[in-house]
Amino acid sequence: MRSHLPVRRIRDSATDDAAIPTARDQFFDYGRIEGAVREILLAIGEDPDREGLRATPGRVARSFAELTAGIRMDPRSYLKTVFREKYNQVVLLRSIPFHSLCEHHLLPFTGHAHIAYLPHGRVVGLSKIARLVEGFALRLQLQERLTDQIADAIMEELRPRGAICILEATHACMTIRGVRKPGSKMITSAIRGVFQKHHASRSEALALIYGTSGVQ
Repeated sequence: MRSHLPVRRIRDSATDDAAIPTARDQFFDYGRIEGAVREILLAIGEDPDREGLRATPGRVARSFAELTAGIRMDPRSYLKTVFREKYNQVVLLRSIPFHSLCEHHLLPFTGHAHIAYLPHGRVVGLSKIARLVEGFALRLQLQERLTDQIADAIMEELRPRGAICILEATHACMTIRGVRKPGSKMITSAIRGVFQKHHASRSEALALIYGTSGVQ
């Protein structure tokens, strides 16, 4: 069957550089975090002054600054520079790695994002999509909300005919505590515009994401 949605580009993102700068953030209270970590160590019966733990509060503070960097920036800013192109082909960026913090347990969840959109005269550099994902992920999150935020930002900033965001992630709160089910994976999707309204268009886009050369 002939596709109605020709592919503009399919790109695996492993080589894309989408890092958010992690310079010391003046709006992040390092001292307060360090004090809190010291109190946690005392509360669990540890000695924060023993050799192996003396530098731990500082290390944890720096880690949290990096893992929550997205709170102190606007991820949508990555979509402000657009290129005006007259074509209606699917743009797909597949397997964008991300990590985030579950807001319920402050434990990490990690996975991959698959983003497709059907432009309406406006496109953006592929690395900007990866940066958008990272910007929304580096904060206290729920996977469901993260999925919606990415799709909504693309729809509102690029104004495409449609967009799909699919996230696949493993949650530490499911694998190392609680029910302890290693290998379990959560999959969420946000489908917007033409992909939501037309089954054929949605099926074509999903086939590109999960096609023969797609995600394992």
